[in-house]
Amino acid sequence: MSQKINFNIVDLDSWERKEYFNHYFNNVKCTYSITTNINITSLVSVLAKHKIKTYPSLIYIVTKAINNNQNFRYALNEQGKLGYWDEMVAEYTIFHDDDKTFSSIYTEFSNSFPQFYQNYCDDMRLYKNRKGLVTKKSPRHSFTISCVPWVTFTGFNLNIYNGENYLSPIITWGKYIKENKKVLLPFSVQIHHAVADGYHTSKLINEIQNLADNAKEWLEEL
Repeated sequence: MSQKINFNIVDLDSWERKEYFNHYFNNVKCTYSITTNINITSLVSVLAKHKIKTYPSLIYIVTKAINNNQNFRYALNEQGKLGYWDEMVAEYTIFHDDDKTFSSIYTEFSNSFPQFYQNYCDDMRLYKNRKGLVTKKSPRHSFTISCVPWVTFTGFNLNIYNGENYLSPIITWGKYIKENKKVLLPFSVQIHHAVADGYHTSKLINEIQNLADNAKEWLEEL
């Protein structure tokens, strides 16, 4: 069961983003996406040595980076008040090869990669073969990860109908490519402009790249 995570109400009057939030949330309602390549050359090499799966490792990296960046943890509560979660977990998908459907689940996050990886493996044993759109319902403090491993893309965008109140990030990555001895992962971040600007999204992407480059540091406990 998910642990209790605090939702911190934002005092709009003293918030440094008040003017920006009001503009992009009420006047020019918009989300945006940035697509780039994450260099995972070092990451896949280290994971191969430890015989660790890439998918949960990427989920860990992205979740850790989001939890380090408050701009990607904003949401509206049930009363419509703006706030941010102390921590978020990733809702991700499991693909069923037999009928080409998928199911959404989540895994409890831990800053300790070995603990997170164990949580992931436990969830796979329980939910891997369960069918249905949602087989392990995510808590409110969640964001979405999707993977499109069948195609390499240079751009990705989701059009959410009546989604102007959806503030959480949506992360998507595709089929990696090999180029000049590098392994590159097409990677897209979609976020509401009311809570994050290009600076914040660039910072998040750079942190994800840094975590991929330095996998030895968070794998050292294995």
